[in-house]
Amino acid sequence: MPDQYAVIGNPIEHSKSPLIHAAFARQTGQDLEYGRILGALDDFAGDVQRFVAAGGRGLNVTVPFKEQAFELATVLSERARRAGAVNTLSFDAGQACGDNTDGAGLVRDLGCNQRFNLGGSRILLLGAGGASRGVLFPLLDERPAAIVIANRTAAKGHDLAALADDARVSACGLDELEGRQFDLIVNGTAAGLSGEVPRIPDDCLAAGGWTYDMMYASEPTAFVRWGRERGAVRALDGLGMLVEQAAESFYIWRGVMPDTGPVIDMLRGEAGPE
Repeated sequence: MPDQYAVIGNPIEHSKSPLIHAAFARQTGQDLEYGRILGALDDFAGDVQRFVAAGGRGLNVTVPFKEQAFELATVLSERARRAGAVNTLSFDAGQACGDNTDGAGLVRDLGCNQRFNLGGSRILLLGAGGASRGVLFPLLDERPAAIVIANRTAAKGHDLAALADDARVSACGLDELEGRQFDLIVNGTAAGLSGEVPRIPDDCLAAGGWTYDMMYASEPTAFVRWGRERGAVRALDGLGMLVEQAAESFYIWRGVMPDTGPVIDMLRGEAGPE
């Protein structure tokens, strides 16, 4: 019987993870099956236990369960500990090992795939929730000049900045960005779920700047459109990040790093032009 893996979330029917991991398995000759689990909002731990009892080897964890996965893990990687959230669970010898591959996925897509130079850049990170927590420290590791966390509730942004404990990281409310410009604006908010964009000044994006929406959709997201309308050199969605973080999970589980380029091209063809 092939090794069993899955993605768990709620909702989950839209997830492209089964397509991605099936492509990785074909490419690397790994014998595995990968499915979707619609997690019960009031019984995440029970769903995980049942998956493991049926022989499950690993789970990707998506909204809204990443913090619950963090609490459930018996062993945590350093990047999961720093993020306070887990998106990858591995089950072995009675242990549930938790990791967070979101930040690695974002950095790899921006730096390796898109050739954006994060070093020395001024970055605006929109939102202070789990998505932003997952990417903050990997972005810092790339040595930017500064990261400003802007959140609708400024206090939450300040809490995240304090957690970073780094002079390059500061925080403010969305209404405090007037007159400031950034080389890269990363949207980590859930505003796009309702087709909205965080209320930031139109001139926040510096000349030659890029925008990046951690969300993806079959059509350009609202934030991708925002970036295009304001002259971004590149206005990217999160499809590349999705594939790159999945590749990191695949490597954790199988010890083989797949080639992400063909898989991104396959999904981009399905999703339409960037």
